Amino acid sequence: MPAAFLGHGSPMNALERNRYTQAWRAFGASVPRPRAILAISAHWYVPMLAVTAMPRPRTIHDFFGFPPELFAVQYPAPGLPDLVEEVADLARPDRVGADRDSWGLDHGTWSVLVHAFPDADIPVVQLSLDTRKPLDWHLELGAKLSALRERGILVVGSGNVVHNLRAIDWQRPDAGFDWAHRFDERARQLMREAPHEVPSLSAHPDYRAAVPITDHFLPLLYVAGMAAAAQRPASTLVEGYSYGALSMTAYALEARCPDATTGGGGAAPLATSLPPDAANV
Repeated sequence: MPAAFLGHGSPMNALERNRYTQAWRAFGASVPRPRAILAISAHWYVPMLAVTAMPRPRTIHDFFGFPPELFAVQYPAPGLPDLVEEVADLARPDRVGADRDSWGLDHGTWSVLVHAFPDADIPVVQLSLDTRKPLDWHLELGAKLSALRERGILVVGSGNVVHNLRAIDWQRPDAGFDWAHRFDERARQLMREAPHEVPSLSAHPDYRAAVPITDHFLPLLYVAGMAAAAQRPASTLVEGYSYGALSMTAYALEARCPDATTGGGGAAPLATSLPPDAANV
């Protein structure tokens, strides 16, 4: 079973039809039907390691400043509580908690899955991002979880390689700053040639600008860890930039990468006003 990292950008991409959402849709159509999806979203960023364990995870609208149509989106995929034990066994000696009622599916997950798997009939489980752990730990956990792919589980990471909402330039809707290009291009090189070295990006001169908070960067490490475990490079699904300071690059491991480089326009617009904690949108 393949794995993928999808640069989700604005929540508005859930409603849009552009070259990024077309790539996600083509990816979903190209993979074998999974037993379940393990989603690793930038937006469940907490000081613990946990997996959603409810039979019917709720759709979380974890943002504000967007139109009512976005708040009306529901992604009623079932959960798969039994997957908790499989994840916990692979993650040892780290302990994995079972979240039975506090979380659900946040927009990092459902904004891409509404395109990749629009019928919402495949069970979806979310894995939290443990804020206490270093980059190498997340890479290693990704490598451990690669065994899930052999059991019919599709692993999807959702974030952005470059994500700095404080540096947004509204005049660059489909362009990136020079530092965003440099960092994103180095990440692409490592994902193709040496995925086990992706944590070394923390030493890149543009890391602090590209990754002011690690939430959106960490999901990439899980797919990098799986690529390292498989000893195979990740392929680029689609690439591009948004508002100067966001990278929309997406990767797939052992999946056909559709040609989504033309047509359909750029990324969806962000909210016209950003919340105080804009880095977590």
